[in-house]
Amino acid sequence: MENTPVKQYLLGNDAVAHACREAGIDFAAGYPGTPSSEVIDTLRAVQERPYYVEWSVNEKVAFEQALAASWCGLRSLVTMKHVGLNVAADPLMTSSYTGTKGGFVILSADDPFAHSSQNEQDSRMYAKFAQIPCLDPSSVQEAHDFVKAAWEISEKFRLPVLFRPTTRICHSKGDVELGEPAASGRKGAFGKNPKQYVVVPAHTRLLHVELTKKQSEVAKYLVSAGYNSAEIRGKKAVIAGGISASYAAEIMPGDISFIKIGAYPIDREWLRDVVSKHTEILVIEELMPVIEEMVLSVADKNTAVHGKLDGTVPHEGEFSTASTASFMEKAGFMKNPLPKAGAPAEVPVRPPILCPGCLHRSVFYAMRKVFKDGIFPSDIGCYTLGLQLGAVDTTICMGASVTVGSGIAHAVEGAEVVSTIGDSTFLHTGINGLINAVYNGANQTLIILDNRITAMTGHQPNPNTGCTATGVPSPKISLEELVKACGVSFVETVDPYDLTHLLSVLKDAKEKKGVKVIIAKQPCVIMNKRLGIKRSRYLADASRCTKCGACIRYGCPAIESDADGCAKITAACTGCGVCADICPAGAIRKAGVKE
Repeated sequence: MENTPVKQYLLGNDAVAHACREAGIDFAAGYPGTPSSEVIDTLRAVQERPYYVEWSVNEKVAFEQALAASWCGLRSLVTMKHVGLNVAADPLMTSSYTGTKGGFVILSADDPFAHSSQNEQDSRMYAKFAQIPCLDPSSVQEAHDFVKAAWEISEKFRLPVLFRPTTRICHSKGDVELGEPAASGRKGAFGKNPKQYVVVPAHTRLLHVELTKKQSEVAKYLVSAGYNSAEIRGKKAVIAGGISASYAAEIMPGDISFIKIGAYPIDREWLRDVVSKHTEILVIEELMPVIEEMVLSVADKNTAVHGKLDGTVPHEGEFSTASTASFMEKAGFMKNPLPKAGAPAEVPVRPPILCPGCLHRSVFYAMRKVFKDGIFPSDIGCYTLGLQLGAVDTTICMGASVTVGSGIAHAVEGAEVVSTIGDSTFLHTGINGLINAVYNGANQTLIILDNRITAMTGHQPNPNTGCTATGVPSPKISLEELVKACGVSFVETVDPYDLTHLLSVLKDAKEKKGVKVIIAKQPCVIMNKRLGIKRSRYLADASRCTKCGACIRYGCPAIESDADGCAKITAACTGCGVCADICPAGAIRKAGVKE
């Protein structure tokens, strides 16, 4: 008797993780990055049967391990966010040449509108570049269904398959029809085949020919399997891909054709036939004009094509049903049926800030105190919020603080460069930059902000935490010994809550030339809270407060002014005590401690 599918109300990433288990996943690796992180988090938390799961030190490492597992016949998954695919691009571009054995799925979650990212790049371009299939879901249900089918597509064509959900898919919820998790039963075994797996030039040239031959077959299959479809209704047509297809479907007039693109590559002959049936076409897709450029390449002079390239649709940001309606109205396809939005209410700007008691805040405070004319390159993590405290001057990508700091140090004579990087980011791509800085004599201070966890993406463990993704104890990396092995002679570990010592060490570093590394070590306050670790909170004595504002300027959200302008410490205090060191009047003290 067949199992009856059940429906559950799930987050998109949870639906994807469930589909992985339904497909019989054997191996999963990734590096945390919003909006993709919950997939590995869910896979490691719920296992009906054993399969391998890990958080890797970076995306390139994760990709290469998952590719190797595929070569051994296992169904493997690698996860990351779109900018992480840049880190994994080197093996990605060659993996399409070598091909796969067991199904290999690359989950790269894009972030239109850059909700939590430094750019809005489009992973579909990587799929086109690498000549691999790309599945682009338009709903949470499709995300589940597409990723479940991705392994079959990968095994059919012996190619990696890129699965590209966006933030609105990953972090939306919906009713999802689920199947039963599958039992794998696969055992990994590597069959030696140098002509496939050793990409020396003589082999590469032949592998490229084989890769090119697969393209037409893949494109035709994606049409026959229903990923790309057309409903012909009139002489005008909307062509939409990804979540934009869902927005368009909600408001589509009955006399306008609807062409839905859910996968790439798009079959040129099929698309040419569809386009030829229309006199006017509007292409709606987030970010790059991938579909639009192909439509233009097959359209004749009798078909007008509207989209990003003629200004009808913007290149930037994420769309919505309302914006999709406005594009259709602008193109003359319909009168916007949605009510016009009123003027937005005057809401105070509330930029994100560091948590009360966060170790990063005291470090930034001390940096600015000691290095008054300093230049402060930083990195990707919670500490990027030091921007609000005037302690972050540059942020580009993972690991770039060290290398940007080196570049500035070499470019600006006498520059006082203080770079900041988190422990997980340092292990991700900061080590090579540090080695290079020492090797080439860059004059800078590097502060490793060691909160023992990968905090910003959801508190995933890393090699500095002492356990693996599945909770198995592992040796903690010694950042001190690692830094010394990179050739750094000035290495100091400090407690960032001990402001006096922190200031002293920064002053020592300022007086020395070359590369100096300070490791500021305190566990993340959120993790301490989850573990039930508490410190006594602090209180302000209004009778001694001089209203100087020093504690307010420190920027801790647990400190505010009362009606009389005196300092007040709220229940949000986590007990770090730095404010007590800052107060020149001695008006702040630990609760229960008398003078």
